[in-house]
Amino acid sequence: MRIKIGDKLPKSELFYLDQNNDVKKIDILDLCEGKTIILGMPGAFTKTCSTLHLPGYIKNYELANKKGISKIVCVAVNDPNVMKAWGENQNVGSKIFMAGDPFLKFTKAIGAEVDKSEKGLGVRSNRYTMLVDNGEVKKVEEEKETATCELSSAESFLKSI
Repeated sequence: MRIKIGDKLPKSELFYLDQNNDVKKIDILDLCEGKTIILGMPGAFTKTCSTLHLPGYIKNYELANKKGISKIVCVAVNDPNVMKAWGENQNVGSKIFMAGDPFLKFTKAIGAEVDKSEKGLGVRSNRYTMLVDNGEVKKVEEEKETATCELSSAESFLKSI
């Protein structure tokens, strides 16, 4: 991962579905302007993300708020329809903002792309979690292997901030 503590997030558009199921674009910098956010959790409907990573942030939403987190943003290399369906499947409600990076522009800009073609997935994102304050990376944890969720898990990450 190229992005590190002290770096500013790159300008990059993400996609989501609004309440009317219309596709909307938002720049990642607009999502974190004036806010402290947690960003990460790649892998819609994958085993690790659906059983550990995303559910951990849903379960620990109140703790994140107590620690000054104003928004939790889930970004995955998927289209906005998949992201909305995954959010509904996981009952994220308004706790997690589900955003797609279908063209890997953000993922590549931060250096998180990983080739999973041998597993039939193509180029995806490595598993990570970032703490971002007003666009600046304050903490980043990246897993060595996408099948693990230890450093980037909600429990571990929130304990360390």
